[in-house]
Amino acid sequence: MATVTRENIGLLNDKITVTVNKDDYFPPFERALKQYAKSANIPGFRKGMVPAGIIKKMHGPAVYTEEVLKSIEKNLVDYLQQEKLDIFAQPLPSGENDARNLDMNNPTDYSFNFEVGLKPSFELADLSKANLTRYSIEVDDKMIDDEVERLKLRHGKMTDPETITTDENVLNVKFEESDADGNVIEGGISKDNSLLLKYFSADFKQNLLGKKQNDTVVLQLKSAFDDKEREWLISDLGLNKEDETALDKYFKLTIIKVGLVEKRELNEEFFKEVYPNKENITTEADFRNEIKNEISKGFEAQTRNHLHHQIYHALIDNTSVEFPEGFLKKWMENGGEQAKTPEQIEEEFPSFKDQLKWTLISDKIVIDNNIEVAPDEIRDSVANEVLNYFGASGMQGDMSWIGTYVDSLLKDKQQVENTYRKILSQKVFETTESKTTPAEKIVSLDEFRKMQEEHQHHHH
Repeated sequence: MATVTRENIGLLNDKITVTVNKDDYFPPFERALKQYAKSANIPGFRKGMVPAGIIKKMHGPAVYTEEVLKSIEKNLVDYLQQEKLDIFAQPLPSGENDARNLDMNNPTDYSFNFEVGLKPSFELADLSKANLTRYSIEVDDKMIDDEVERLKLRHGKMTDPETITTDENVLNVKFEESDADGNVIEGGISKDNSLLLKYFSADFKQNLLGKKQNDTVVLQLKSAFDDKEREWLISDLGLNKEDETALDKYFKLTIIKVGLVEKRELNEEFFKEVYPNKENITTEADFRNEIKNEISKGFEAQTRNHLHHQIYHALIDNTSVEFPEGFLKKWMENGGEQAKTPEQIEEEFPSFKDQLKWTLISDKIVIDNNIEVAPDEIRDSVANEVLNYFGASGMQGDMSWIGTYVDSLLKDKQQVENTYRKILSQKVFETTESKTTPAEKIVSLDEFRKMQEEHQHHHH
């Protein structure tokens, strides 16, 4: 009968030795050979009539090795389950194990060694004592003004003026690579585009004011556009932004069409169009207040994520967890999809350990607080993603297809797993957030963005 022993060889690092004797693996070995004999197709013999000696000679060594190793593995798995060992990854076979020593002609006791890394017990950091801040971003008049203007344009009517007169003119143009005099280069870049007059540099705009359909101008990228628009245009034209000579190129610009979006007036009809489900928006003050609420909601998601980042680091930095580092480094070297060099292991181990630490912490939060994700929650989450993707506010008519589409997505195991993980993570942070007492602080959007940049720089 097989025996399993365990001894400690380091911090949270044990060696498990599985020993099997002839009675554990030899009967299955003999049964496997008989099965081979029944199904073997060997020239000169009828099926099922191949002598046992030939079968043993042909397949015996491989079958013997397989049955011994299966017996070892079964006894190892049974032991781990019986002892309820909570381990990292999978047991690592010892380098001392050598299946080449297995000899079917000399059945005897075989011992194989495995290393395991044990998950530690630990206490979570006390979040009630954590120094956290819940930020609120102030929505100022300029933000509201900018959004009002954006909506007036978005819901505006496109007109076709004869000439270019304003920054808001939409220009459908054709770029053709040329020389400084506007002579088109054969085989050069040729690209249609659509852009607003305000995208051009202040000096170059003067060359376009008053122009109309089919008029042409010659431009050089480095002087016709400011940095932001220039970088986008270089990419759109298929040029390499790392190539310093790209900015020196000339283009003949032909105006294909001049357009202008006629901005909407601030009246009740416009308000109803923007917010069709809000009956109480009848004045400009109501409209601006609703916009302020919408902007605030968007900021709440950002500031809450920032608070969750603070909670994450408070737990990671202040929860003491021991690890079987020797075992984990061995596992990184040989147990992953690709073997790693000692240099790679030393470089990657700190972030790898932090990932493991967060997994242990979040698992403990889930267990301690009985957090669960119901199938209906997964379905609702997927359905919401579908509605957001297709733009639920603009969808009308028969919506029954959504249920069928969601059903098809839920057949994808990866989709279900990703959604489950996302919901579980949300619940973990909601639970931990309820245990905190953050300070409240109102900041400007610029201040908040600066904090986020500093946070990313500090932790990466």
